[in-house]
Amino acid sequence: MNFVPAHETASRPRLVVIGNGMAGIRTVEELLSRAPDKYNITVFGAEPRVNYNRIMLSPLLSGEKTFDDIVINPLDWYQHNNILLLSGDPVIHIDRAEKFVISRSGTKTPYDHLLLATGSDPIIIPVPGHKLPGVVTFRDVDDVDTMLAAAENGGEAVVIGGGLLGLEAAVGLQARGMAVTVIHLASHVMERQLDGSAGHLLQEELRRRGITVMTGADTAEICGTDRVTGVSLKDGHHIPASLVVMAVGIRPNGRLANESGVAVERGIVVNDVMATSDPSIHAVGECVQHRGLCYGLVAPLFEMAKSCADDLAGINSTGYGGSVTSTKLKVTGVDVFSAGDFSSGPDCDDIVFRDAGRGVYKRIILFEGRIRGAVLYGDTSDGAWYFQLMKDETDVTDLRNSLAFGQAFAGGSATNPIDAVAALPDNAEICGCNGICKGSIVSAITEKNLTSLDDVKAHTKASASCGSCAGLVESLLAATLGGGYQAASVKPICPCTDHDHDNVRRLIRARALKTMPAVMQELEWKTPDGCHICRPALNYYLLAAWPGDYVDHGASRFINERVHANIQKDGTYSVVPRMWGGLTNPRELRAIADVADKFNIPTVKVTGGQRIDLLGVKKQDLPAVWADLNSAGMVSGHAYGKSLRTVKTCVGQEWCRFGTQMSLGMGVELEKMTWGSWMPHKFKMAVSGCPRNCAEATIKDFGVIATDGGWDLHVGGNGGIHLRATELLCKVTTDAEVREYCGAFIQLYRETARYLERTAPWIERVGLKYVQDRMVEDAQNRATLFARFVESQKTAQIDPWAERATGGVDAHEFKHLKAAE
Repeated sequence: MNFVPAHETASRPRLVVIGNGMAGIRTVEELLSRAPDKYNITVFGAEPRVNYNRIMLSPLLSGEKTFDDIVINPLDWYQHNNILLLSGDPVIHIDRAEKFVISRSGTKTPYDHLLLATGSDPIIIPVPGHKLPGVVTFRDVDDVDTMLAAAENGGEAVVIGGGLLGLEAAVGLQARGMAVTVIHLASHVMERQLDGSAGHLLQEELRRRGITVMTGADTAEICGTDRVTGVSLKDGHHIPASLVVMAVGIRPNGRLANESGVAVERGIVVNDVMATSDPSIHAVGECVQHRGLCYGLVAPLFEMAKSCADDLAGINSTGYGGSVTSTKLKVTGVDVFSAGDFSSGPDCDDIVFRDAGRGVYKRIILFEGRIRGAVLYGDTSDGAWYFQLMKDETDVTDLRNSLAFGQAFAGGSATNPIDAVAALPDNAEICGCNGICKGSIVSAITEKNLTSLDDVKAHTKASASCGSCAGLVESLLAATLGGGYQAASVKPICPCTDHDHDNVRRLIRARALKTMPAVMQELEWKTPDGCHICRPALNYYLLAAWPGDYVDHGASRFINERVHANIQKDGTYSVVPRMWGGLTNPRELRAIADVADKFNIPTVKVTGGQRIDLLGVKKQDLPAVWADLNSAGMVSGHAYGKSLRTVKTCVGQEWCRFGTQMSLGMGVELEKMTWGSWMPHKFKMAVSGCPRNCAEATIKDFGVIATDGGWDLHVGGNGGIHLRATELLCKVTTDAEVREYCGAFIQLYRETARYLERTAPWIERVGLKYVQDRMVEDAQNRATLFARFVESQKTAQIDPWAERATGGVDAHEFKHLKAAE
């Protein structure tokens, strides 16, 4: 249970909020903006965490967001606003006569005003097996954690329900490596939001991504004895599964209110100011029933919060009048928007636009010259405009001929998008995830001197969730600030694309892109085959994202990595065999000497990394040189690659009288664990046997220094032109910890650094704390990173020299070109 101490003011009335979710806390935020000193506020939350954005659970599941990314109000917000937070301690009883509540822990808290924000419960189909372990809903972070744990083992998952939440769960699980089947009772997915045509397009896109979709499918039984093993349908089909996600709908949670005698029908009955049948109790969110309707989307919740806050603050208002709702699917790369009523009738006029080549479908339903509903697939950029026209009941008769082409062509000609957003009314919704309208954003920009998208995110939350409205927010900044606004520039990888490195890496994972052509097609590359800049980067990103699945594309590598040797200025090559931890033996030395004599290699040099470099090898001799070195047990030293180069050591406790730990042995262990791993850039390590640091561990990418009590681990150093000393990551006591931290650090670097970015500039960019938070402070994440590294090494530790010396791989690289006749 989290507890934030608050200083109560005795003269203030006491407001108790049951529910630490989006609706309840948004009401508190609205109340604080109107009357910050009116109440002493206590918040009870069922979940043991702070307030977070529940609609961002889908990108949390898919890995596009972390929990920190979706937190709306951190602990210091509660402290700053003098709010007592009791999380992980749900209220179980309300005494309306004496005006107090009792929580599960037995805490008794009096109130003067009570706000119910108890949300909704997921519907569980009562089929046989619905209580088996492995059956989960998709409503909170605990559900996501359960799904992530299941996904670690791979296997099959079945999602029951092809609605909004079910499809988001399916895509997230598929991105995590599970084979997913969606079973849906209706004839097409998202039938409440999409018509048949848009539903068909969406199903085909899901199938293209590898997700099986079965419509018209009725669940008969969830199979298994001790846990889930599959799902049987009423038509006899059986689908194997180790995880079943129930996503068939929600129902308002009015249990507490009902038990206390507050009026409850389908939901807690409220009036326009969100007051219940008890005037001292208000209710907001998915738990309420207003004018006979219950809402399960976020926008109505935020509108309720404003009306409720007005009443609690003593402000007279027109109250909440109900909501016109819109829906957007939160799946990266799938653009779907729906608003209003799309069930056409004899008095309705349908406008349909199809572009099969672009995968775009638009349907706008008109009734008496006004928009009654809209369905958009593939291009949802005008969704907010259609939605605003629908809410305002604007007569669009004069726009009819160009309506399907969007706001930019309203009236028949293209308009400036900045002028278009400037023309929107102040109550136009810009950010649907957080319920932020244009007027609020413009006021914040002018009153708080906001000049960037990040400023607007921080102060208003607009575009801080899914990010799809970022373009609109930037247009508002440009319209409000005029020439004083400069959009933040994103540096693309190369002229072939508008995407930067980080976005490409994210989308490769989110969209399960596993080939270079798939990346270029999906991300709309401007050139057919890329260029010398983007192809090596994409090749690395695909290798890092899909170890074992993606096949390295040698033609997309630089010459040194293609031929696995360093080209010299005269066209010959240098060969550096690997020597574990800088150790060698007579057999290896004799083999090196024999190779130098046999192939007339002119120069043999000891390197700064404690290796031996053979310089002046002819290209056509490389496979034979490697074969002789392989015979002596030597493999590639990868001195040419964006990979582990060397692990430098001192003799340590094995020989040195000052040594405090066995640095030679540790160096050998680390090199044998990490060799062969491809990285964003070259990677060097060192292990020193005492604080005298003879192996120069403090200018390496990962440096290990022995102490009397164990090992100090350093990261982010390099020599060369821009010398940078390492920073201390942490101190450990065991050899096993050194290995785990080393592998986890390499994997974090491999997964988050940009291609050709050394660890030094990477750490300068993300900060040492970023690394420590994910490795030192989070032991589970460290173990997960290490496990991913170990798994990737299973396919990485194959000697490329042996493949080419005896296996004939890339034989064309080492043959003379035939003279033209």
